[in-house]
Amino acid sequence: MTFRSSQLAASLICAALLAPAFAQQPAKPAAKPAAKAPQSKKPVAKKAPPPPPVEAPLPDASPEQLAAAERTYFGSYSCEFDQTLAIAMNPKAPGYVDVDFKKQVYTMKPVLSTTGALRLEDVKGRTLMIQIANKSMLMDVKAGQRLVDECMHERQRTARLEMQANPPTSSLGIDPARAAAVAAQSAASAAQAAATAASAADQAARAASAAANAASAAAPR
Repeated sequence: MTFRSSQLAASLICAALLAPAFAQQPAKPAAKPAAKAPQSKKPVAKKAPPPPPVEAPLPDASPEQLAAAERTYFGSYSCEFDQTLAIAMNPKAPGYVDVDFKKQVYTMKPVLSTTGALRLEDVKGRTLMIQIANKSMLMDVKAGQRLVDECMHERQRTARLEMQANPPTSSLGIDPARAAAVAAQSAASAAQAAATAASAADQAARAASAAANAASAAAPR
């Protein structure tokens, strides 16, 4: 065997010995892809809240409404079950009042009834407050139930004490003389309106008669 043959045989033997060692080595894991940089989110523009609805102005108060508003007991009230409410003049519309109960404000139109009781009518038709001499009551007219009762202003509390000492003839605590005066005034107004209507009807009848006479005279004979 020549030297070159011996060298080749030695190389083959070394390769045969090293092959199992390379076969047992685990394959290297593939390199993980580089993490993507987080994309910056564009700020979302917030929508502006819609403007509050514009409420129509209240009608001008009539002289009767202004007179009824003057009879309203303004201030704080103590009610049943330790509840409270307050009444104040409406700052924007003369002749209207605001009733504050449980953080709800009801704008109301004062109306004086023929019995002498004062009605505070909600302009939105939801509530109604009745004021008599010795108490007030707030009602939910849509639900048909009382919201709170036995509400007393300082003046009503005084009136109740006076009624206990001198019981009135009216069970509602309404002044009969005042109620009679209001009823008489209403009757007088109705009679005056009827008289005015009758006079207008008489004038219309006379005008119609005159027109008929004129037409008859102008007609050819």
